[in-house]
Amino acid sequence: MVSGHLFHCRKNSWPPEEYVGRTALQLLDLDGGSPPEQAWRRRLNSHANILKEFSVTFMEAMKMMTLGVRLWSYVREEASHGRKAPIDPFTRERCKPSASQGVPLGGMGSGSISRGFRGEFKNWHIIPGLCENSPVMENQFSIFVSRDSGNKKYSSVLAPGHHEGLKKCNDSGISSWDWNLSGQHSTYHALFPRAWTIYDGEPDPDLKISCRQISPFIPHDYKDSSLPASVFVYTLVNTGRDRAKVSLLMTWANSIGGFSHHSGGHFNEPFIGDDGVSGVLLHHKTAKDNPPVTFSIAACETQNVSVTVLPVFGLSGENHVSAKEMWDTMSKDGHFSRENFNAGCSMPSSSGETLCAAVSASTWVEPHGRCTVAFALAWSSPKVKFQKGCTYNRRYTEFYGTSERSSSINLVHDALTKYRLWEEEIEKWQDPILKDEKLPEWYKFTLFNELYFLVAGGTVWTDGQPPAFGETSPAYQHKHSKKGTKSESVKDNHVKPAAEQVSDGDDPPNGEERSVSMYAAVHGSQMPEQTSGLRSQEPIPYLLSKDGPENVGKFLYLEGVEYIMWNTYDVHFYASFALLDLFPKIELSIQRDFADAVLYEDRRRVKFLADGTSGIRKVKGAVPHDLGTHDPWHEMNAYNIHDTSKWKDLNPKFVLQVYRDFAATGDMTFGRDVWAAVCAAMDYMDQFDRDCDGLIENDGFPDQTYDAWTVHGISAYCGGLWLAALQAAATMAHRLGDRPYAEKYKLKFMKAKAVYEAKLWNGSYFNYDSGTSSNSRSIQADQLAGQWYAASSGLPPIFDEHKIRSALQKIFEFNVMKVKGGRMGAVNGMTPKGKVDETCMQSREIWTGVTYGVAANMLLHGMEHQGFITAEGIFLAGWSEDGYGYWFQTPEGWTTDGHYRSLVYMRPLAIWAMQWALSPPKAILEAPKVNLMDRIHISPQAVRAVGEIGVRKIAPDNRCIPSSTFQCEC
Repeated sequence: MVSGHLFHCRKNSWPPEEYVGRTALQLLDLDGGSPPEQAWRRRLNSHANILKEFSVTFMEAMKMMTLGVRLWSYVREEASHGRKAPIDPFTRERCKPSASQGVPLGGMGSGSISRGFRGEFKNWHIIPGLCENSPVMENQFSIFVSRDSGNKKYSSVLAPGHHEGLKKCNDSGISSWDWNLSGQHSTYHALFPRAWTIYDGEPDPDLKISCRQISPFIPHDYKDSSLPASVFVYTLVNTGRDRAKVSLLMTWANSIGGFSHHSGGHFNEPFIGDDGVSGVLLHHKTAKDNPPVTFSIAACETQNVSVTVLPVFGLSGENHVSAKEMWDTMSKDGHFSRENFNAGCSMPSSSGETLCAAVSASTWVEPHGRCTVAFALAWSSPKVKFQKGCTYNRRYTEFYGTSERSSSINLVHDALTKYRLWEEEIEKWQDPILKDEKLPEWYKFTLFNELYFLVAGGTVWTDGQPPAFGETSPAYQHKHSKKGTKSESVKDNHVKPAAEQVSDGDDPPNGEERSVSMYAAVHGSQMPEQTSGLRSQEPIPYLLSKDGPENVGKFLYLEGVEYIMWNTYDVHFYASFALLDLFPKIELSIQRDFADAVLYEDRRRVKFLADGTSGIRKVKGAVPHDLGTHDPWHEMNAYNIHDTSKWKDLNPKFVLQVYRDFAATGDMTFGRDVWAAVCAAMDYMDQFDRDCDGLIENDGFPDQTYDAWTVHGISAYCGGLWLAALQAAATMAHRLGDRPYAEKYKLKFMKAKAVYEAKLWNGSYFNYDSGTSSNSRSIQADQLAGQWYAASSGLPPIFDEHKIRSALQKIFEFNVMKVKGGRMGAVNGMTPKGKVDETCMQSREIWTGVTYGVAANMLLHGMEHQGFITAEGIFLAGWSEDGYGYWFQTPEGWTTDGHYRSLVYMRPLAIWAMQWALSPPKAILEAPKVNLMDRIHISPQAVRAVGEIGVRKIAPDNRCIPSSTFQCEC
């Protein structure tokens, strides 16, 4: 843990008393109604500025012009097939991003809805890969208050009406509602997965109101954490002399964002459930043959709370009660007719018509009395369909079935009856960190709030069963074109699938595949030739992998909402600490998917947009960049800017992640299951060691996660990852009893380390690369990524400790402190003269996740002061009130003037690498006591050969890849 009090552990900078009166806090401190001591806070009347996006320089634009033309053509080609390209910098959202985000709703992988800090429901991510950013303003909570004296009545939507289209005259829609909340005395407090909105005398001066938003994000709970549901608990405190009748109203539109409510065919239905839970179901018919969605809005009736509903109202009042008429009824009566529960299903909506529903919960609050009212929202779309035809059942269907209607009712019921248990588990998880006085306050709540991405990052969590193939999928079409074939179950994960011979003829246009998907096992022999498609008996990769004793399903999350690729692996390298710490079974499932991917090949041809060349989609032995976009698990490598089979970081990152997970969990079954893939991934890299010195070389293009930053020769980043991977592979081989491989990798490590240090160490840090370009001596913030993983995995240091600390101190002094005094994070590249490296777009950017990773590395090496200052720069620039407004949408990075690139991005989850460094699991904590590398015996002859020039290269192990795959010409 952290030793002693830190420099940044100053007085509380965000105490709740500065936002909410102390009296109100004391009065609301009932049943969790008062916000926590540590939280991210805003006033509801805070300005939500429009965010500023980065721009490229003239020289950068000229260099990328050809790429831009190819990318534009590819985007148009995908659009012609009704698909969105994974990377599309040309299409702009209708709703410009603003500094208005808040804690998202629901658990993981079942579709998400975000809620801004001012109360708007936005960023609808129900359909995989598609996000509708605009808020649906019909979705609101409102309040109506009348008192026994009869001379005081208050009514208002419980959100400021800061949105275009509101306050129109002569409108029968939502503009006719009372938008009386100024937000001056109302505040928002966020500590993911919960949020509190406190109304301190608004709209009724004698009524204190707390709305507590709760979602089931519970570490190590693989059931409730998958549920698409949230609860809103209102705590009401009457400080007046008169008894108050308070009616709370929840309104909801039959919509999944955008203009989806105009498509027609939607209908609503009231229901009365068990345990006093009642409300309205909103059945939504999605467009483009996507699976339907059923929303459930409900409240819990108790002895003191009465629940009524209005199943349908519209905006115009032509076919249904209008929004204005609905509001007038609530203002007058404070409730709806109970006869509405007998209304049955409404008529389906017509095109262009908006159907809405309302649930009212009414109660009396005595003078100086308190009352609690609970609402819940659930959205059930049990099936998730990808654009190329495959349909899966979501994880929660294991427990709630596949009926939209019944699952929605049961979800909202369980949410209202179990939310207190959820909160108990959440507090057990969070309290040890929140109560650790040695940690800076900003770090505590930012650590939890960055987890928003695991809900809002487009996550998909399936039940782990094989998909149903749609008629548009290649597999379905081929299956039905054959006669007399019958699917066979596959008992061995290494069954050799059929492969299609693909010629090297003409290149396909615009990056599109020319031939049908084929998967070939790395260790396979000659495969029977096919004309097209997957054979019906061909095993589907990934879905046949073992998930250990408990099947927790399959998990996907996007690189970012602007980069639509699932489980992007070079970025998961940084983000995976969060999953490993909180949901380790999901993390192991992801690693199994990639282990299977290493051993398969997809021979469809694609065009790579950076240079216009073509190649096969997935090369055997190479770790894929991602698991795909429109057909994940079956069509990998949606990224087609570069040929990632030539990237130098993916394979080492796979080996490092596998070893870290293996070491942290102690799961020997997992280790044995993925070992063949580790061997294959390591041996694949032999081809990049062209001078046989044990160290891989980069190829003069951006062949790593910094995909616009060219590297020549040996690089600090990729070379360091390779050294760490060699050490990890040797140690893992030793632990699994594979002595030949342990000796092989240790010998390579000894050779490569000497070369790496000789070529790159300059006395204070490691040069960017061994080339002769103008930036070869640049100080890269991420130069010690390999050492970071070695230390995080309990492995011995790759370099001498004084070199590690010297390089980290150099990064701190230059990349961190020379950029606005350390208030921005760590810039990726800095020249030795103390100027930002302007070589390319990415060298001059500050990457949020990389900064967190650098900070974690500093913590691992006793540099706590530097580590927290480095990471605090991300908080100050992204999350603080004086920053740029990136809360709950942390981007990949920003420029030194704060302009973002790629909002809602995966990599910032790397803040959990800091917590990993502060509180590593026992297995990692005790690992340094036993240096397994020292236990790997190497013959004296081999040790002598390390120092010899032209040492013979070790042949790859035939158990993983045929020896003919790689050849050394030394």
